[in-house]
Amino acid sequence: MVENTAAPLRIVQLYPRDMNIYGDWGNTLTLKRRAERHGLAVEIVDHNPGDPWPEHAELFVGGGGQDSGQFRVAEDLQAVAPRLLDAVERGVPMLAICGLYQLFGRSFRTGAGETLPGIGIFDLETVGGAERLIGNIVTESPELGTIVGYENHSGLTHLGAGQEPLATVVSGAGNNGEDGTEGARTRNVLGSYLHGSLLPKNPRVADFLLSRALELRGESLPAAPLDDTLAERARDVAASRPR
Repeated sequence: MVENTAAPLRIVQLYPRDMNIYGDWGNTLTLKRRAERHGLAVEIVDHNPGDPWPEHAELFVGGGGQDSGQFRVAEDLQAVAPRLLDAVERGVPMLAICGLYQLFGRSFRTGAGETLPGIGIFDLETVGGAERLIGNIVTESPELGTIVGYENHSGLTHLGAGQEPLATVVSGAGNNGEDGTEGARTRNVLGSYLHGSLLPKNPRVADFLLSRALELRGESLPAAPLDDTLAERARDVAASRPR
């Protein structure tokens, strides 16, 4: 590992107190460990409802949660939406999983009929379904290759006509079990239903997020590749397991 004396890369974990289910904290941990293996220093800052806004954020990560968790963070998310939307336009990378992915869309209507407004980073709408979509999932992305993970959601998400999906489904349900899409992408913002957590088994996605964050500094990831043998084995096992 080559020592890097640049300022630490500032990663903001959005709402870890309420939106951190099914191991989603592992995404932030993976980014930290992987950045350190690339020789980068990292600073992780949590943002929960009511906290001061973390200035100079270079990468945002947020996880899933139950409907109750989404209701607890919704007001704060609306309050900070202008800052997040500005960051999107500046090219700041973000990863939003499951519940936060839904709130990054236009709206989420629960199974009980209550509606939460989203912040419109993604052009999509989600409604609570009668059954959960559960199991291992394999998808393909034109830029990020094969993405594998584990989905567990009852929300049925439908993308707007112009919204780019993150990937297409090879096996599994994806956004709604019908149209073959999984997740969404707007600029450098990735949304997905894949838990597991997502990034340990998908180092290419982790490096994409880190690379985009460094590009805003005028820097780049070191050229030397990391040894991803264990990640590849985990991917193979996950992809081979039946739903």
